[in-house]
Amino acid sequence: MAEFAPRFCSPAQLNTALREDGYAVLNPDGVVEWIGQSLDDLDAMHPDWDNLPPDDYLKDGGRYRQRRHACFTVADDVLHLVPHRAHWQPVEYNALHGGMQRWFAPMEAHTLVRPAWRQLMLSVARAASALRGAQTWHVEAHQFRIDTAGGIGRPTPEGAHRDGVDLVAVALVGRHNVKGGETRVFEANGRRGERFTMTEPWSLLLLDDARVIHESTPIQPWNENHGGYRDTLVVTCRAQAFQGDDV
Repeated sequence: MAEFAPRFCSPAQLNTALREDGYAVLNPDGVVEWIGQSLDDLDAMHPDWDNLPPDDYLKDGGRYRQRRHACFTVADDVLHLVPHRAHWQPVEYNALHGGMQRWFAPMEAHTLVRPAWRQLMLSVARAASALRGAQTWHVEAHQFRIDTAGGIGRPTPEGAHRDGVDLVAVALVGRHNVKGGETRVFEANGRRGERFTMTEPWSLLLLDDARVIHESTPIQPWNENHGGYRDTLVVTCRAQAFQGDDV
């Protein structure tokens, strides 16, 4: 299958693209400008993905996903780490894994104190405020590694979905010896959709979760004699409360 490049926008165009199209994609240079940190600062975080424990909640029986999780609030441009908590989604948004508390391993402290991490979280929250208005944001961050040790890895085993939040950000941290992993974004209440493959580390996709659904296709190894993986960072912003606290 042919790979399609994302339709990148500039940081100055990002808020407009989110409002008009429901999603926006920054290339790595755009992310660097957007958060005010260098690409070297971002790349220095990549080794933090090498020590992710297995996701023990996969209902398809797979062992292809490793992850860590952390939660924050952002108010008045101040990032605050909250006590470690379970990740919860309703079945309406995640038919496969919704309705249960999933206690993932917490992110490591050295990740959370990096200036690039802090500025990335704050920038995502600012984008949520530009979309919905300034308020306190309940932010969840997930480090993912999807590997091909079993022959195939599924970034979104639940299929095309919304997350039940206000804003979703998906950063490609890295890819190694994989094909696939195409991103697909569709209007939630319409016909329009786009597909593209993020291949450059620290490309960043932002989604208005009320307007679009999204998924990533499975990955397979290019060279079947060697393992492959796809590393991502997923950040969500939700107004009012973390999911599960207001039900």
